[in-house]
Amino acid sequence: MTILIEQLPVEIQADETNIHHAQNQKELVLVDGFAVPQTNAFGHNFRDYTVESARQQGVEFFYKINHFNQTYDYVSKMRVEYAKLDKAEMSIWECCELLNDVVDDSDPDLDEPQIQHLLQSAEAIRKDYPNEDWLHLTALIHDLGKVLLLPSFGELPQWAVVGDTFPVGCAFHDSIVHSKYFKENPDYNNPAYNSKFGVYSEGCGLDKVLMSWGHDNYMYLVAKENGTTLPSAGLFIVRYHSFYALHKSGAYKELMNEEDKKILSGFIFLQYDLYSKASSVNVESQPYYMSLIESISSKLKCES
Repeated sequence: MTILIEQLPVEIQADETNIHHAQNQKELVLVDGFAVPQTNAFGHNFRDYTVESARQQGVEFFYKINHFNQTYDYVSKMRVEYAKLDKAEMSIWECCELLNDVVDDSDPDLDEPQIQHLLQSAEAIRKDYPNEDWLHLTALIHDLGKVLLLPSFGELPQWAVVGDTFPVGCAFHDSIVHSKYFKENPDYNNPAYNSKFGVYSEGCGLDKVLMSWGHDNYMYLVAKENGTTLPSAGLFIVRYHSFYALHKSGAYKELMNEEDKKILSGFIFLQYDLYSKASSVNVESQPYYMSLIESISSKLKCES
């Protein structure tokens, strides 16, 4: 499957230099400019995988299955299969509406339909960056790859669609959520894949690294294969927003090249993706996003 986002008009394409300067300046006021809630929808700390609850039991079971199945060979196969772009064709908003039927089993902070999360993220970042149209759009589409859970998109199991992402083809880092379950992964004891660099080399660049298969990978392929002109910062958000081992622990930085480091230094999306889950959605915002989608002639294309 592939998602096509056609070219943005020149006036709203982001200049990379200005992106990083603006983001770095904005980071200085994020504490005051972005209200970080103290607890998630269940009254617990965000991304707390140790609290005892029925929800957490399900989340841990999800990661047990995920960590067993996400191998280098599996990811390679899925990238080939879903690069065919042979599922369906629809507008971005039609795809958003499909997520009314999707709940993310890996998320300890939210058990609501995913369309709510898309709007929460987009509205939160729009508030702080009102003039960055590309950023609003990126936030709106960042999780659209979760349609992989639906029958018309392959009906993949949750472990193959959601959850934190991580490199395959090299050693699994201890900072990955529930990393203990990697011991059952076939790659764990494979000398070709279990060293620090595995099949990669230092500074090779994240573009050359296979990430565990899921909605991030899929949505990136969709955009890239259809020639999107979202700036590289936007594509980085789509592709790596679930790469928490990097964002939170600095794991795998040795694989990054200079371009990766430059974009990561201005990466401001994470707090909008995570902490907006406790906010309410303004239903009156829908016309803005529909208008934005129409104005930039954006399309979700999964050709049949």
